[in-house]
Amino acid sequence: MTLTRREFAKLGALSLGARFVPTLNAQAPQKKIGYAVIGLGVIAGHFMRGVLDTANSQITGLVSGHRDKADRIAAQYGVASNCIYDYENFDQIAHNPAIDAVYVALPNSMHAEYTIRAAKAGKHVLCEKPMSTNVAEAEAMIAACKAANVKLMIAYRCLYEPTNLRAVKLIRDGALGQVQAIESSFGFNIGPGQWRTNKKLAGGGPLFDVGIYSLSACRYLTGEDPEHIAAFASTIDHDGRFAEVEENVSWTMRFPSGIVASCNTTYGAPMEGCFRVHGSKGWLQVDEAFSYDGLRLTADFSGTKLDEPNPAKDPSHFTAEAGHFSRNIQDGTEPRASGEVGLKDMRYITEIYRSAGIAI
Repeated sequence: MTLTRREFAKLGALSLGARFVPTLNAQAPQKKIGYAVIGLGVIAGHFMRGVLDTANSQITGLVSGHRDKADRIAAQYGVASNCIYDYENFDQIAHNPAIDAVYVALPNSMHAEYTIRAAKAGKHVLCEKPMSTNVAEAEAMIAACKAANVKLMIAYRCLYEPTNLRAVKLIRDGALGQVQAIESSFGFNIGPGQWRTNKKLAGGGPLFDVGIYSLSACRYLTGEDPEHIAAFASTIDHDGRFAEVEENVSWTMRFPSGIVASCNTTYGAPMEGCFRVHGSKGWLQVDEAFSYDGLRLTADFSGTKLDEPNPAKDPSHFTAEAGHFSRNIQDGTEPRASGEVGLKDMRYITEIYRSAGIAI
């Protein structure tokens, strides 16, 4: 997951261009990559709106258990009625040349099944995070896509987001000197009856859902993989919401360079998604780092002070993400957030839970 300075500069330029300089996309190939969206919930709505702003992607198929909802969305996005599928006849997408790839926007426990089925149908796969609910599923997803010679990308949208990329570039350029420590958090107060508190569907609690952003951020900020993890978990509110999953997880990671990261995630309180990086020459912080908009980078290092709000609005993250994967398909290049990247996070999540005494 280590990214060089040149790679980050190039990736940042592409991400910024996708949002702020649409004319740069004029040279994109005429053939747009057609996506079938599997699952028509909230996250799928963000993705589909993001696709509309790309020059190389389009929505060409829908997969849903609710035909009336699918028909309504198909009318919005110009999807033909014969390109609407349910979960039983999903495999017939193999015979639909309008569909080049799928976007898996289902509950976590269904990611592996539909990634594997899509691969067997010969379609490339962009799968929402977390990649799966366990390491074995993630390995099976990678194997299926390799066997079918299709690409697999995990939807780590922050890897294509300009403010996150700006933070990484400052670190890589040495602006902070030697990084010593990172703090990151993300959480919210979850309501009762949500599928995210059902362990069979979600795989686990807030770590799977929003804590994974902090885990991923620490890896791309350092450019390293953790060598030691220690964690604690707790449930404070015994109101029925957390009968199957934990409410809070806190963990620390030590990286090979000696950098120590401290992370927190919760389903029991509003907790802004942010990170702060401390270096020998100063610090930087990104507020709303994992949100769809409202991101802001501040920093103070070597006499330089930065305050850089990002004016981009939702769904710009999804535009950059879809545009990147479509270029991978068109150019035959590998996604930045490959299946192997997602697999690593599944291994670290497993280690965090193991350290906290929770079986997954």
